[in-house]
Amino acid sequence: MSTSEPSWFTEAHESSGSSIGFRVRERLHAEQTPFQHIEIYDSTDWGKLMVIDGCMMLTTRDNFFYHEMMAHPALFTHSRAKRVVIIGGGDCGTLREVLRHDEVERVVQVDIDERVTRLAEQYFPELCESNGDPRAELRFDDGIKYMADCDPESVDIVIVDSTDPVGPAEGLFNAAFYSSCFKALRPGGIFVQQSESPLAHIGLIKQMRSALRVAGFQAVRTLTFPQPCYPTGWWSATLARKGADLSGFRERGAQTKQFATRYYNADIHKAALSLPEFVREELGE
Repeated sequence: MSTSEPSWFTEAHESSGSSIGFRVRERLHAEQTPFQHIEIYDSTDWGKLMVIDGCMMLTTRDNFFYHEMMAHPALFTHSRAKRVVIIGGGDCGTLREVLRHDEVERVVQVDIDERVTRLAEQYFPELCESNGDPRAELRFDDGIKYMADCDPESVDIVIVDSTDPVGPAEGLFNAAFYSSCFKALRPGGIFVQQSESPLAHIGLIKQMRSALRVAGFQAVRTLTFPQPCYPTGWWSATLARKGADLSGFRERGAQTKQFATRYYNADIHKAALSLPEFVREELGE
Protein backbone atom coordinates (compact mmCIF):
# COMPACT_ATOMS: atom_id res chain seq x y z
CA MET A 1 0.00 0.00 0.00
CA SER A 2 1.54 3.29 -1.08
CA THR A 3 2.12 5.92 1.59
CA SER A 4 1.23 8.65 -0.94
CA GLU A 5 -2.11 7.19 -2.00
CA PRO A 6 -4.40 6.54 0.97
CA SER A 7 -6.75 3.59 0.67
CA TRP A 8 -9.50 2.23 2.92
CA PHE A 9 -9.77 -0.52 5.47
CA THR A 10 -13.39 -1.67 5.57
CA GLU A 11 -15.01 -4.17 7.92
CA ALA A 12 -18.23 -5.68 6.59
CA HIS A 13 -20.62 -6.74 9.34
CA GLU A 14 -22.80 -9.35 7.71
CA SER A 15 -25.36 -9.88 10.47
CA SER A 16 -26.37 -6.21 10.55
CA GLY A 17 -26.01 -5.58 6.84
CA SER A 18 -23.61 -2.71 7.46
CA SER A 19 -19.94 -1.84 7.27
CA ILE A 20 -17.49 0.66 8.72
CA GLY A 21 -14.35 1.98 7.05
CA PHE A 22 -11.25 4.01 7.83
CA ARG A 23 -8.96 5.79 5.40
CA VAL A 24 -5.48 4.35 5.87
CA ARG A 25 -2.03 5.28 4.64
CA GLU A 26 -0.40 1.89 5.00
CA ARG A 27 -0.46 -1.45 6.77
CA LEU A 28 2.30 -1.33 9.34
CA HIS A 29 2.24 -4.95 10.49
CA ALA A 30 0.51 -8.27 9.85
CA GLU A 31 1.03 -11.68 11.42
CA GLN A 32 -0.73 -14.95 12.08
CA THR A 33 -0.33 -16.01 15.69
CA PRO A 34 -1.29 -19.47 16.97
CA PHE A 35 -4.67 -17.97 17.85
CA GLN A 36 -5.62 -15.23 15.38
CA HIS A 37 -4.53 -12.89 12.58
CA ILE A 38 -3.44 -9.43 13.75
CA GLU A 39 -2.95 -6.35 11.60
CA ILE A 40 -1.88 -2.79 12.45
CA TYR A 41 -2.70 0.12 10.12
CA ASP A 42 -1.76 3.79 10.10
CA SER A 43 -4.84 5.88 9.33
CA THR A 44 -5.21 9.46 8.11
CA ASP A 45 -7.61 10.58 10.87
CA TRP A 46 -7.95 7.89 13.55
CA GLY A 47 -4.34 7.21 14.47
CA LYS A 48 -3.30 3.57 14.53
CA LEU A 49 -5.84 0.76 14.02
CA MET A 50 -5.61 -2.76 15.43
CA VAL A 51 -7.54 -5.39 13.48
CA ILE A 52 -7.96 -9.01 14.59
CA ASP A 53 -9.33 -11.60 12.18
CA GLY A 54 -10.63 -8.79 9.99
CA CYS A 55 -12.54 -7.09 12.82
CA MET A 56 -11.73 -3.66 14.26
CA MET A 57 -10.40 -3.89 17.81
CA LEU A 58 -9.35 -0.32 18.55
CA THR A 59 -8.17 2.98 17.18
CA THR A 60 -5.93 5.56 18.79
CA ARG A 61 -8.67 8.17 18.48
CA ASP A 62 -11.69 6.51 20.07
CA ASN A 63 -10.54 3.65 22.34
CA PHE A 64 -11.11 5.77 25.47
CA PHE A 65 -14.90 5.28 25.29
CA TYR A 66 -14.55 1.52 25.63
CA HIS A 67 -11.68 1.29 28.09
CA GLU A 68 -13.14 3.85 30.50
CA MET A 69 -16.60 2.28 30.45
CA MET A 70 -15.25 -1.22 30.97
CA ALA A 71 -13.41 -0.10 34.11
CA HIS A 72 -14.84 2.88 35.97
CA PRO A 73 -18.57 2.06 36.37
CA ALA A 74 -17.68 -1.17 38.18
CA LEU A 75 -14.90 0.35 40.25
CA PHE A 76 -17.08 3.26 41.37
CA THR A 77 -19.93 0.87 42.20
CA HIS A 78 -17.81 -1.46 44.34
CA SER A 79 -17.17 -0.09 47.83
CA ARG A 80 -13.43 -0.84 47.72
CA ALA A 81 -12.08 -3.18 45.06
CA LYS A 82 -8.65 -4.44 46.06
CA ARG A 83 -8.17 -7.36 43.68
CA VAL A 84 -9.23 -7.23 40.02
CA VAL A 85 -8.93 -9.84 37.28
CA ILE A 86 -9.09 -8.88 33.60
CA ILE A 87 -9.76 -11.71 31.16
CA GLY A 88 -8.54 -10.69 27.70
CA GLY A 89 -7.68 -7.02 27.46
CA GLY A 90 -4.37 -7.67 25.71
CA ASP A 91 -4.09 -4.10 24.43
CA CYS A 92 -3.83 -3.08 28.13
CA GLY A 93 -6.10 -0.03 27.89
CA THR A 94 -8.57 -1.41 30.43
CA LEU A 95 -5.68 -2.35 32.71
CA ARG A 96 -4.44 1.24 32.59
CA GLU A 97 -7.87 2.56 33.59
CA VAL A 98 -8.24 0.08 36.48
CA LEU A 99 -4.85 1.06 37.86
CA ARG A 100 -5.91 4.71 38.06
CA HIS A 101 -7.82 3.66 41.22
CA ASP A 102 -5.54 3.88 44.26
CA GLU A 103 -7.57 1.38 46.26
CA VAL A 104 -6.70 -1.40 43.80
CA GLU A 105 -3.87 -3.50 45.23
CA ARG A 106 -3.48 -6.15 42.54
CA VAL A 107 -4.64 -6.68 38.96
CA VAL A 108 -4.08 -9.93 37.09
CA GLN A 109 -4.61 -9.69 33.34
CA VAL A 110 -4.99 -13.01 31.54
CA ASP A 111 -4.88 -12.93 27.73
CA ILE A 112 -4.27 -16.03 25.68
CA ASP A 113 -2.27 -14.25 22.96
CA GLU A 114 0.90 -12.48 24.07
CA ARG A 115 1.38 -10.95 20.63
CA VAL A 116 -1.60 -8.62 21.16
CA THR A 117 0.18 -7.07 24.13
CA ARG A 118 3.57 -6.88 22.45
CA LEU A 119 2.09 -5.15 19.40
CA ALA A 120 0.14 -2.78 21.65
CA GLU A 121 3.38 -1.89 23.43
CA GLN A 122 4.91 -1.07 20.04
CA TYR A 123 2.03 0.73 18.31
CA PHE A 124 -0.19 1.93 21.20
CA PRO A 125 2.37 2.72 23.94
CA GLU A 126 -0.04 5.15 25.63
CA LEU A 127 -2.34 2.22 26.46
CA CYS A 128 0.53 0.27 28.00
CA GLU A 129 1.96 3.00 30.20
CA SER A 130 0.89 1.16 33.38
CA ASN A 131 2.19 -2.28 32.37
CA GLY A 132 5.16 -1.84 34.68
CA ASP A 133 3.01 -0.90 37.69
CA PRO A 134 4.02 -3.22 40.55
CA ARG A 135 0.34 -3.94 41.18
CA ALA A 136 -0.06 -5.43 37.67
CA GLU A 137 0.60 -9.03 36.66
CA LEU A 138 0.42 -9.92 32.95
CA ARG A 139 -0.28 -13.58 32.28
CA PHE A 140 -0.55 -15.15 28.83
CA ASP A 141 -2.77 -18.14 29.37
CA ASP A 142 -6.29 -19.52 28.98
CA GLY A 143 -8.65 -17.17 30.84
CA ILE A 144 -11.35 -19.84 31.15
CA LYS A 145 -8.96 -22.17 32.95
CA TYR A 146 -7.60 -19.33 35.09
CA MET A 147 -11.06 -18.47 36.40
CA ALA A 148 -11.92 -22.13 36.96
CA ASP A 149 -8.78 -22.50 39.09
CA CYS A 150 -9.24 -19.25 41.07
CA ASP A 151 -9.58 -19.58 44.81
CA PRO A 152 -13.19 -19.14 45.95
CA GLU A 153 -14.09 -15.62 47.09
CA SER A 154 -10.67 -14.20 46.27
CA VAL A 155 -11.53 -11.49 43.70
CA ASP A 156 -13.49 -8.23 43.95
CA ILE A 157 -14.05 -7.49 40.24
CA VAL A 158 -13.78 -9.63 37.10
CA ILE A 159 -13.66 -7.72 33.81
CA VAL A 160 -14.05 -9.72 30.61
CA ASP A 161 -12.50 -7.54 27.90
CA SER A 162 -12.75 -10.01 25.03
CA THR A 163 -13.13 -10.11 21.29
CA ASP A 164 -16.46 -11.16 19.76
CA PRO A 165 -17.89 -14.54 20.89
CA VAL A 166 -16.16 -16.56 18.18
CA GLY A 167 -12.77 -18.28 18.06
CA PRO A 168 -10.67 -17.95 21.25
CA ALA A 169 -13.38 -15.89 23.01
CA GLU A 170 -16.32 -18.19 22.33
CA GLY A 171 -16.07 -19.96 25.69
CA LEU A 172 -16.32 -16.67 27.60
CA PHE A 173 -20.03 -16.25 26.85
CA ASN A 174 -21.76 -19.09 28.70
CA ALA A 175 -23.08 -20.11 32.12
CA ALA A 176 -20.18 -22.47 32.84
CA PHE A 177 -17.65 -19.63 32.61
CA TYR A 178 -19.94 -17.28 34.52
CA SER A 179 -20.23 -19.88 37.30
CA SER A 180 -16.42 -19.91 37.66
CA CYS A 181 -16.45 -16.12 37.94
CA PHE A 182 -19.28 -16.22 40.48
CA LYS A 183 -17.34 -18.68 42.63
CA ALA A 184 -14.17 -16.56 42.49
CA LEU A 185 -15.90 -13.32 43.46
CA ARG A 186 -16.25 -12.23 47.06
CA PRO A 187 -19.75 -11.32 48.31
CA GLY A 188 -20.63 -8.00 46.69
CA GLY A 189 -18.14 -8.66 43.90
CA ILE A 190 -18.87 -7.37 40.41
CA PHE A 191 -18.57 -9.05 37.02
CA VAL A 192 -18.29 -6.94 33.83
CA GLN A 193 -18.30 -8.13 30.24
CA GLN A 194 -18.38 -6.33 26.92
CA SER A 195 -21.73 -7.26 25.43
CA GLU A 196 -21.68 -6.05 21.83
CA SER A 197 -24.13 -3.68 20.13
CA PRO A 198 -27.70 -3.28 21.43
CA LEU A 199 -28.77 -2.58 17.85
CA ALA A 200 -27.08 -5.58 16.24
CA HIS A 201 -26.77 -8.12 19.06
CA ILE A 202 -29.75 -7.73 21.41
CA GLY A 203 -30.31 -11.50 21.26
CA LEU A 204 -26.79 -12.13 22.54
CA ILE A 205 -27.28 -9.62 25.36
CA LYS A 206 -30.47 -11.42 26.43
CA GLN A 207 -28.68 -14.78 26.38
CA MET A 208 -25.78 -13.39 28.43
CA ARG A 209 -28.07 -11.92 31.05
CA SER A 210 -30.01 -15.18 31.33
CA ALA A 211 -26.81 -17.21 31.67
CA LEU A 212 -25.49 -14.85 34.35
CA ARG A 213 -28.63 -15.41 36.41
CA VAL A 214 -28.34 -19.17 35.91
CA ALA A 215 -24.78 -18.89 37.27
CA GLY A 216 -26.12 -17.26 40.46
CA PHE A 217 -25.86 -13.51 39.90
CA GLN A 218 -28.89 -11.77 41.39
CA ALA A 219 -28.42 -8.27 39.93
CA VAL A 220 -27.72 -7.74 36.23
CA ARG A 221 -27.57 -4.39 34.42
CA THR A 222 -26.53 -3.43 30.90
CA LEU A 223 -25.04 0.00 30.23
CA THR A 224 -24.48 1.55 26.82
CA PHE A 225 -21.96 3.95 25.32
CA PRO A 226 -20.81 5.20 21.91
CA GLN A 227 -18.04 3.29 20.15
CA PRO A 228 -17.49 4.68 16.63
CA CYS A 229 -15.12 1.96 15.41
CA TYR A 230 -17.46 -0.96 16.21
CA PRO A 231 -20.48 -2.17 14.21
CA THR A 232 -23.40 0.32 14.48
CA GLY A 233 -21.19 2.77 16.46
CA TRP A 234 -23.00 1.90 19.71
CA TRP A 235 -21.79 -0.62 22.26
CA SER A 236 -22.57 -2.04 25.69
CA ALA A 237 -21.15 -3.66 28.80
CA THR A 238 -23.16 -5.90 31.09
CA LEU A 239 -22.56 -5.83 34.86
CA ALA A 240 -23.61 -8.45 37.38
CA ARG A 241 -23.17 -8.54 41.15
CA LYS A 242 -22.85 -11.38 43.64
CA GLY A 243 -25.23 -11.20 46.55
CA ALA A 244 -26.09 -7.50 46.21
CA ASP A 245 -27.78 -5.05 43.88
CA LEU A 246 -26.01 -2.57 41.63
CA SER A 247 -27.32 0.60 43.26
CA GLY A 248 -24.26 1.38 45.37
CA PHE A 249 -22.75 3.90 42.96
CA ARG A 250 -20.17 6.05 44.79
CA GLU A 251 -21.29 9.21 43.04
CA ARG A 252 -19.21 11.57 45.17
CA GLY A 253 -16.12 9.46 44.51
CA ALA A 254 -16.72 9.71 40.77
CA GLN A 255 -17.31 13.45 41.01
CA THR A 256 -14.06 14.02 42.90
CA LYS A 257 -11.87 11.41 41.19
CA GLN A 258 -8.18 12.28 41.27
CA PHE A 259 -7.44 11.27 37.69
CA ALA A 260 -8.42 12.54 34.26
CA THR A 261 -10.87 10.82 31.95
CA ARG A 262 -12.05 11.77 28.47
CA TYR A 263 -15.57 10.28 28.54
CA TYR A 264 -16.49 8.85 31.94
CA ASN A 265 -17.87 11.02 34.75
CA ALA A 266 -20.60 10.69 37.36
CA ASP A 267 -23.35 11.95 35.05
CA ILE A 268 -22.26 9.63 32.24
CA HIS A 269 -22.35 6.73 34.72
CA LYS A 270 -25.97 7.43 35.62
CA ALA A 271 -27.00 8.12 32.04
CA ALA A 272 -25.42 4.90 30.73
CA LEU A 273 -27.73 2.86 32.97
CA SER A 274 -30.82 4.57 31.50
CA LEU A 275 -31.82 2.35 28.60
CA PRO A 276 -33.86 3.33 25.53
CA GLU A 277 -37.41 2.00 25.40
CA PHE A 278 -36.78 -0.68 22.78
CA VAL A 279 -33.86 -2.09 24.79
CA ARG A 280 -35.88 -2.05 28.01
CA GLU A 281 -38.70 -3.89 26.28
CA GLU A 282 -36.34 -6.52 24.84
CA LEU A 283 -34.63 -7.06 28.19
CA GLY A 284 -37.84 -7.01 30.20
CA GLU A 285 -36.89 -4.05 32.38
